[in-house]
Amino acid sequence: MSFHPRILVPVAAAFAFLGLTLFILSGRTFAFDTGLILLFRQAGDPAAPIGPHWLPEMMRDISGLGSFVGLGFMTLAATLALWLAGYRRLANALIVNVVLATLVSTMLKIGIGRARPDIVEPTAIVFTASFPSGHAFLSAVVLLGIAGFIGLASQHRDITRLSVGLAWVLLLLIGVSRIYLGVHWPSDVLAGWCLGIAWSSLSLALAGQGTTKSEPASGGAPSAG
Repeated sequence: MSFHPRILVPVAAAFAFLGLTLFILSGRTFAFDTGLILLFRQAGDPAAPIGPHWLPEMMRDISGLGSFVGLGFMTLAATLALWLAGYRRLANALIVNVVLATLVSTMLKIGIGRARPDIVEPTAIVFTASFPSGHAFLSAVVLLGIAGFIGLASQHRDITRLSVGLAWVLLLLIGVSRIYLGVHWPSDVLAGWCLGIAWSSLSLALAGQGTTKSEPASGGAPSAG
């Protein structure tokens, strides 16, 4: 029996997140966490990030795109666009999806309570626990969700591929920026990505039910495609 990548990838991501979570809850640590986070620091000076003087500021800008404010504006813009285009069911689904993911992210952080990295000097301010990375998880949920919902609404493969491709580039950059800034262990980010991939795949599968090519999901005016 063979599995389609659309099924295999999110299932594998879900199991990977579960494995990472159980490992962290057991009190053990990953050897690669320390090595990878130190790759972004100057040798002998863990307080100084690598790269030119403008790179830390750029990384903070990228990281900001995955904040509640950044992702909130993206979600609001995409929701309004879907609503105005007549895809009100998709618009509502997007809002519910992001709100639920935000609640789950908060509960996981509180429940697991992993400490932030202490081997480097962070270059950003943080207020919550470390695992999983909320920036990585929620950026995957929001960006892949928006890209997928655009695909459901447009029914054009080229538009879908472009949207998904841009979403992947941005969510990867956001995750890397969190490691670079020293506010997350690499395993935090990896877990966030895995959970986000599994979550967005499930949400898109549920939202896609009943969406047709000839009319918006709300039953409104026909789409331009």
